[in-house]
Amino acid sequence: MFGALKFIWNATRGHRFAPWRSEYLRWRVETYSSKPAETLRARDIFAFVWHSKWELLSFLLWTGQVQKEARRRP
Repeated sequence: MFGALKFIWNATRGHRFAPWRSEYLRWRVETYSSKPAETLRARDIFAFVWHSKWELLSFLLWTGQVQKEARRRP
């Protein structure tokens, strides 16, 4: 779970108290949901997170596994 928190921390760099302003997260939501990033508001980001929570959790767990594997290899 530490890997998931690390990913969120890095993805919201510069916008930690308002993650919906993060260009990276807006781009990711746009890519996944096909909603234009310029029109996304906080409400849209929270709705996306709520509706996709299990898929997002699976993704965050996967990123943790990838980071762990990357550290293990020389």
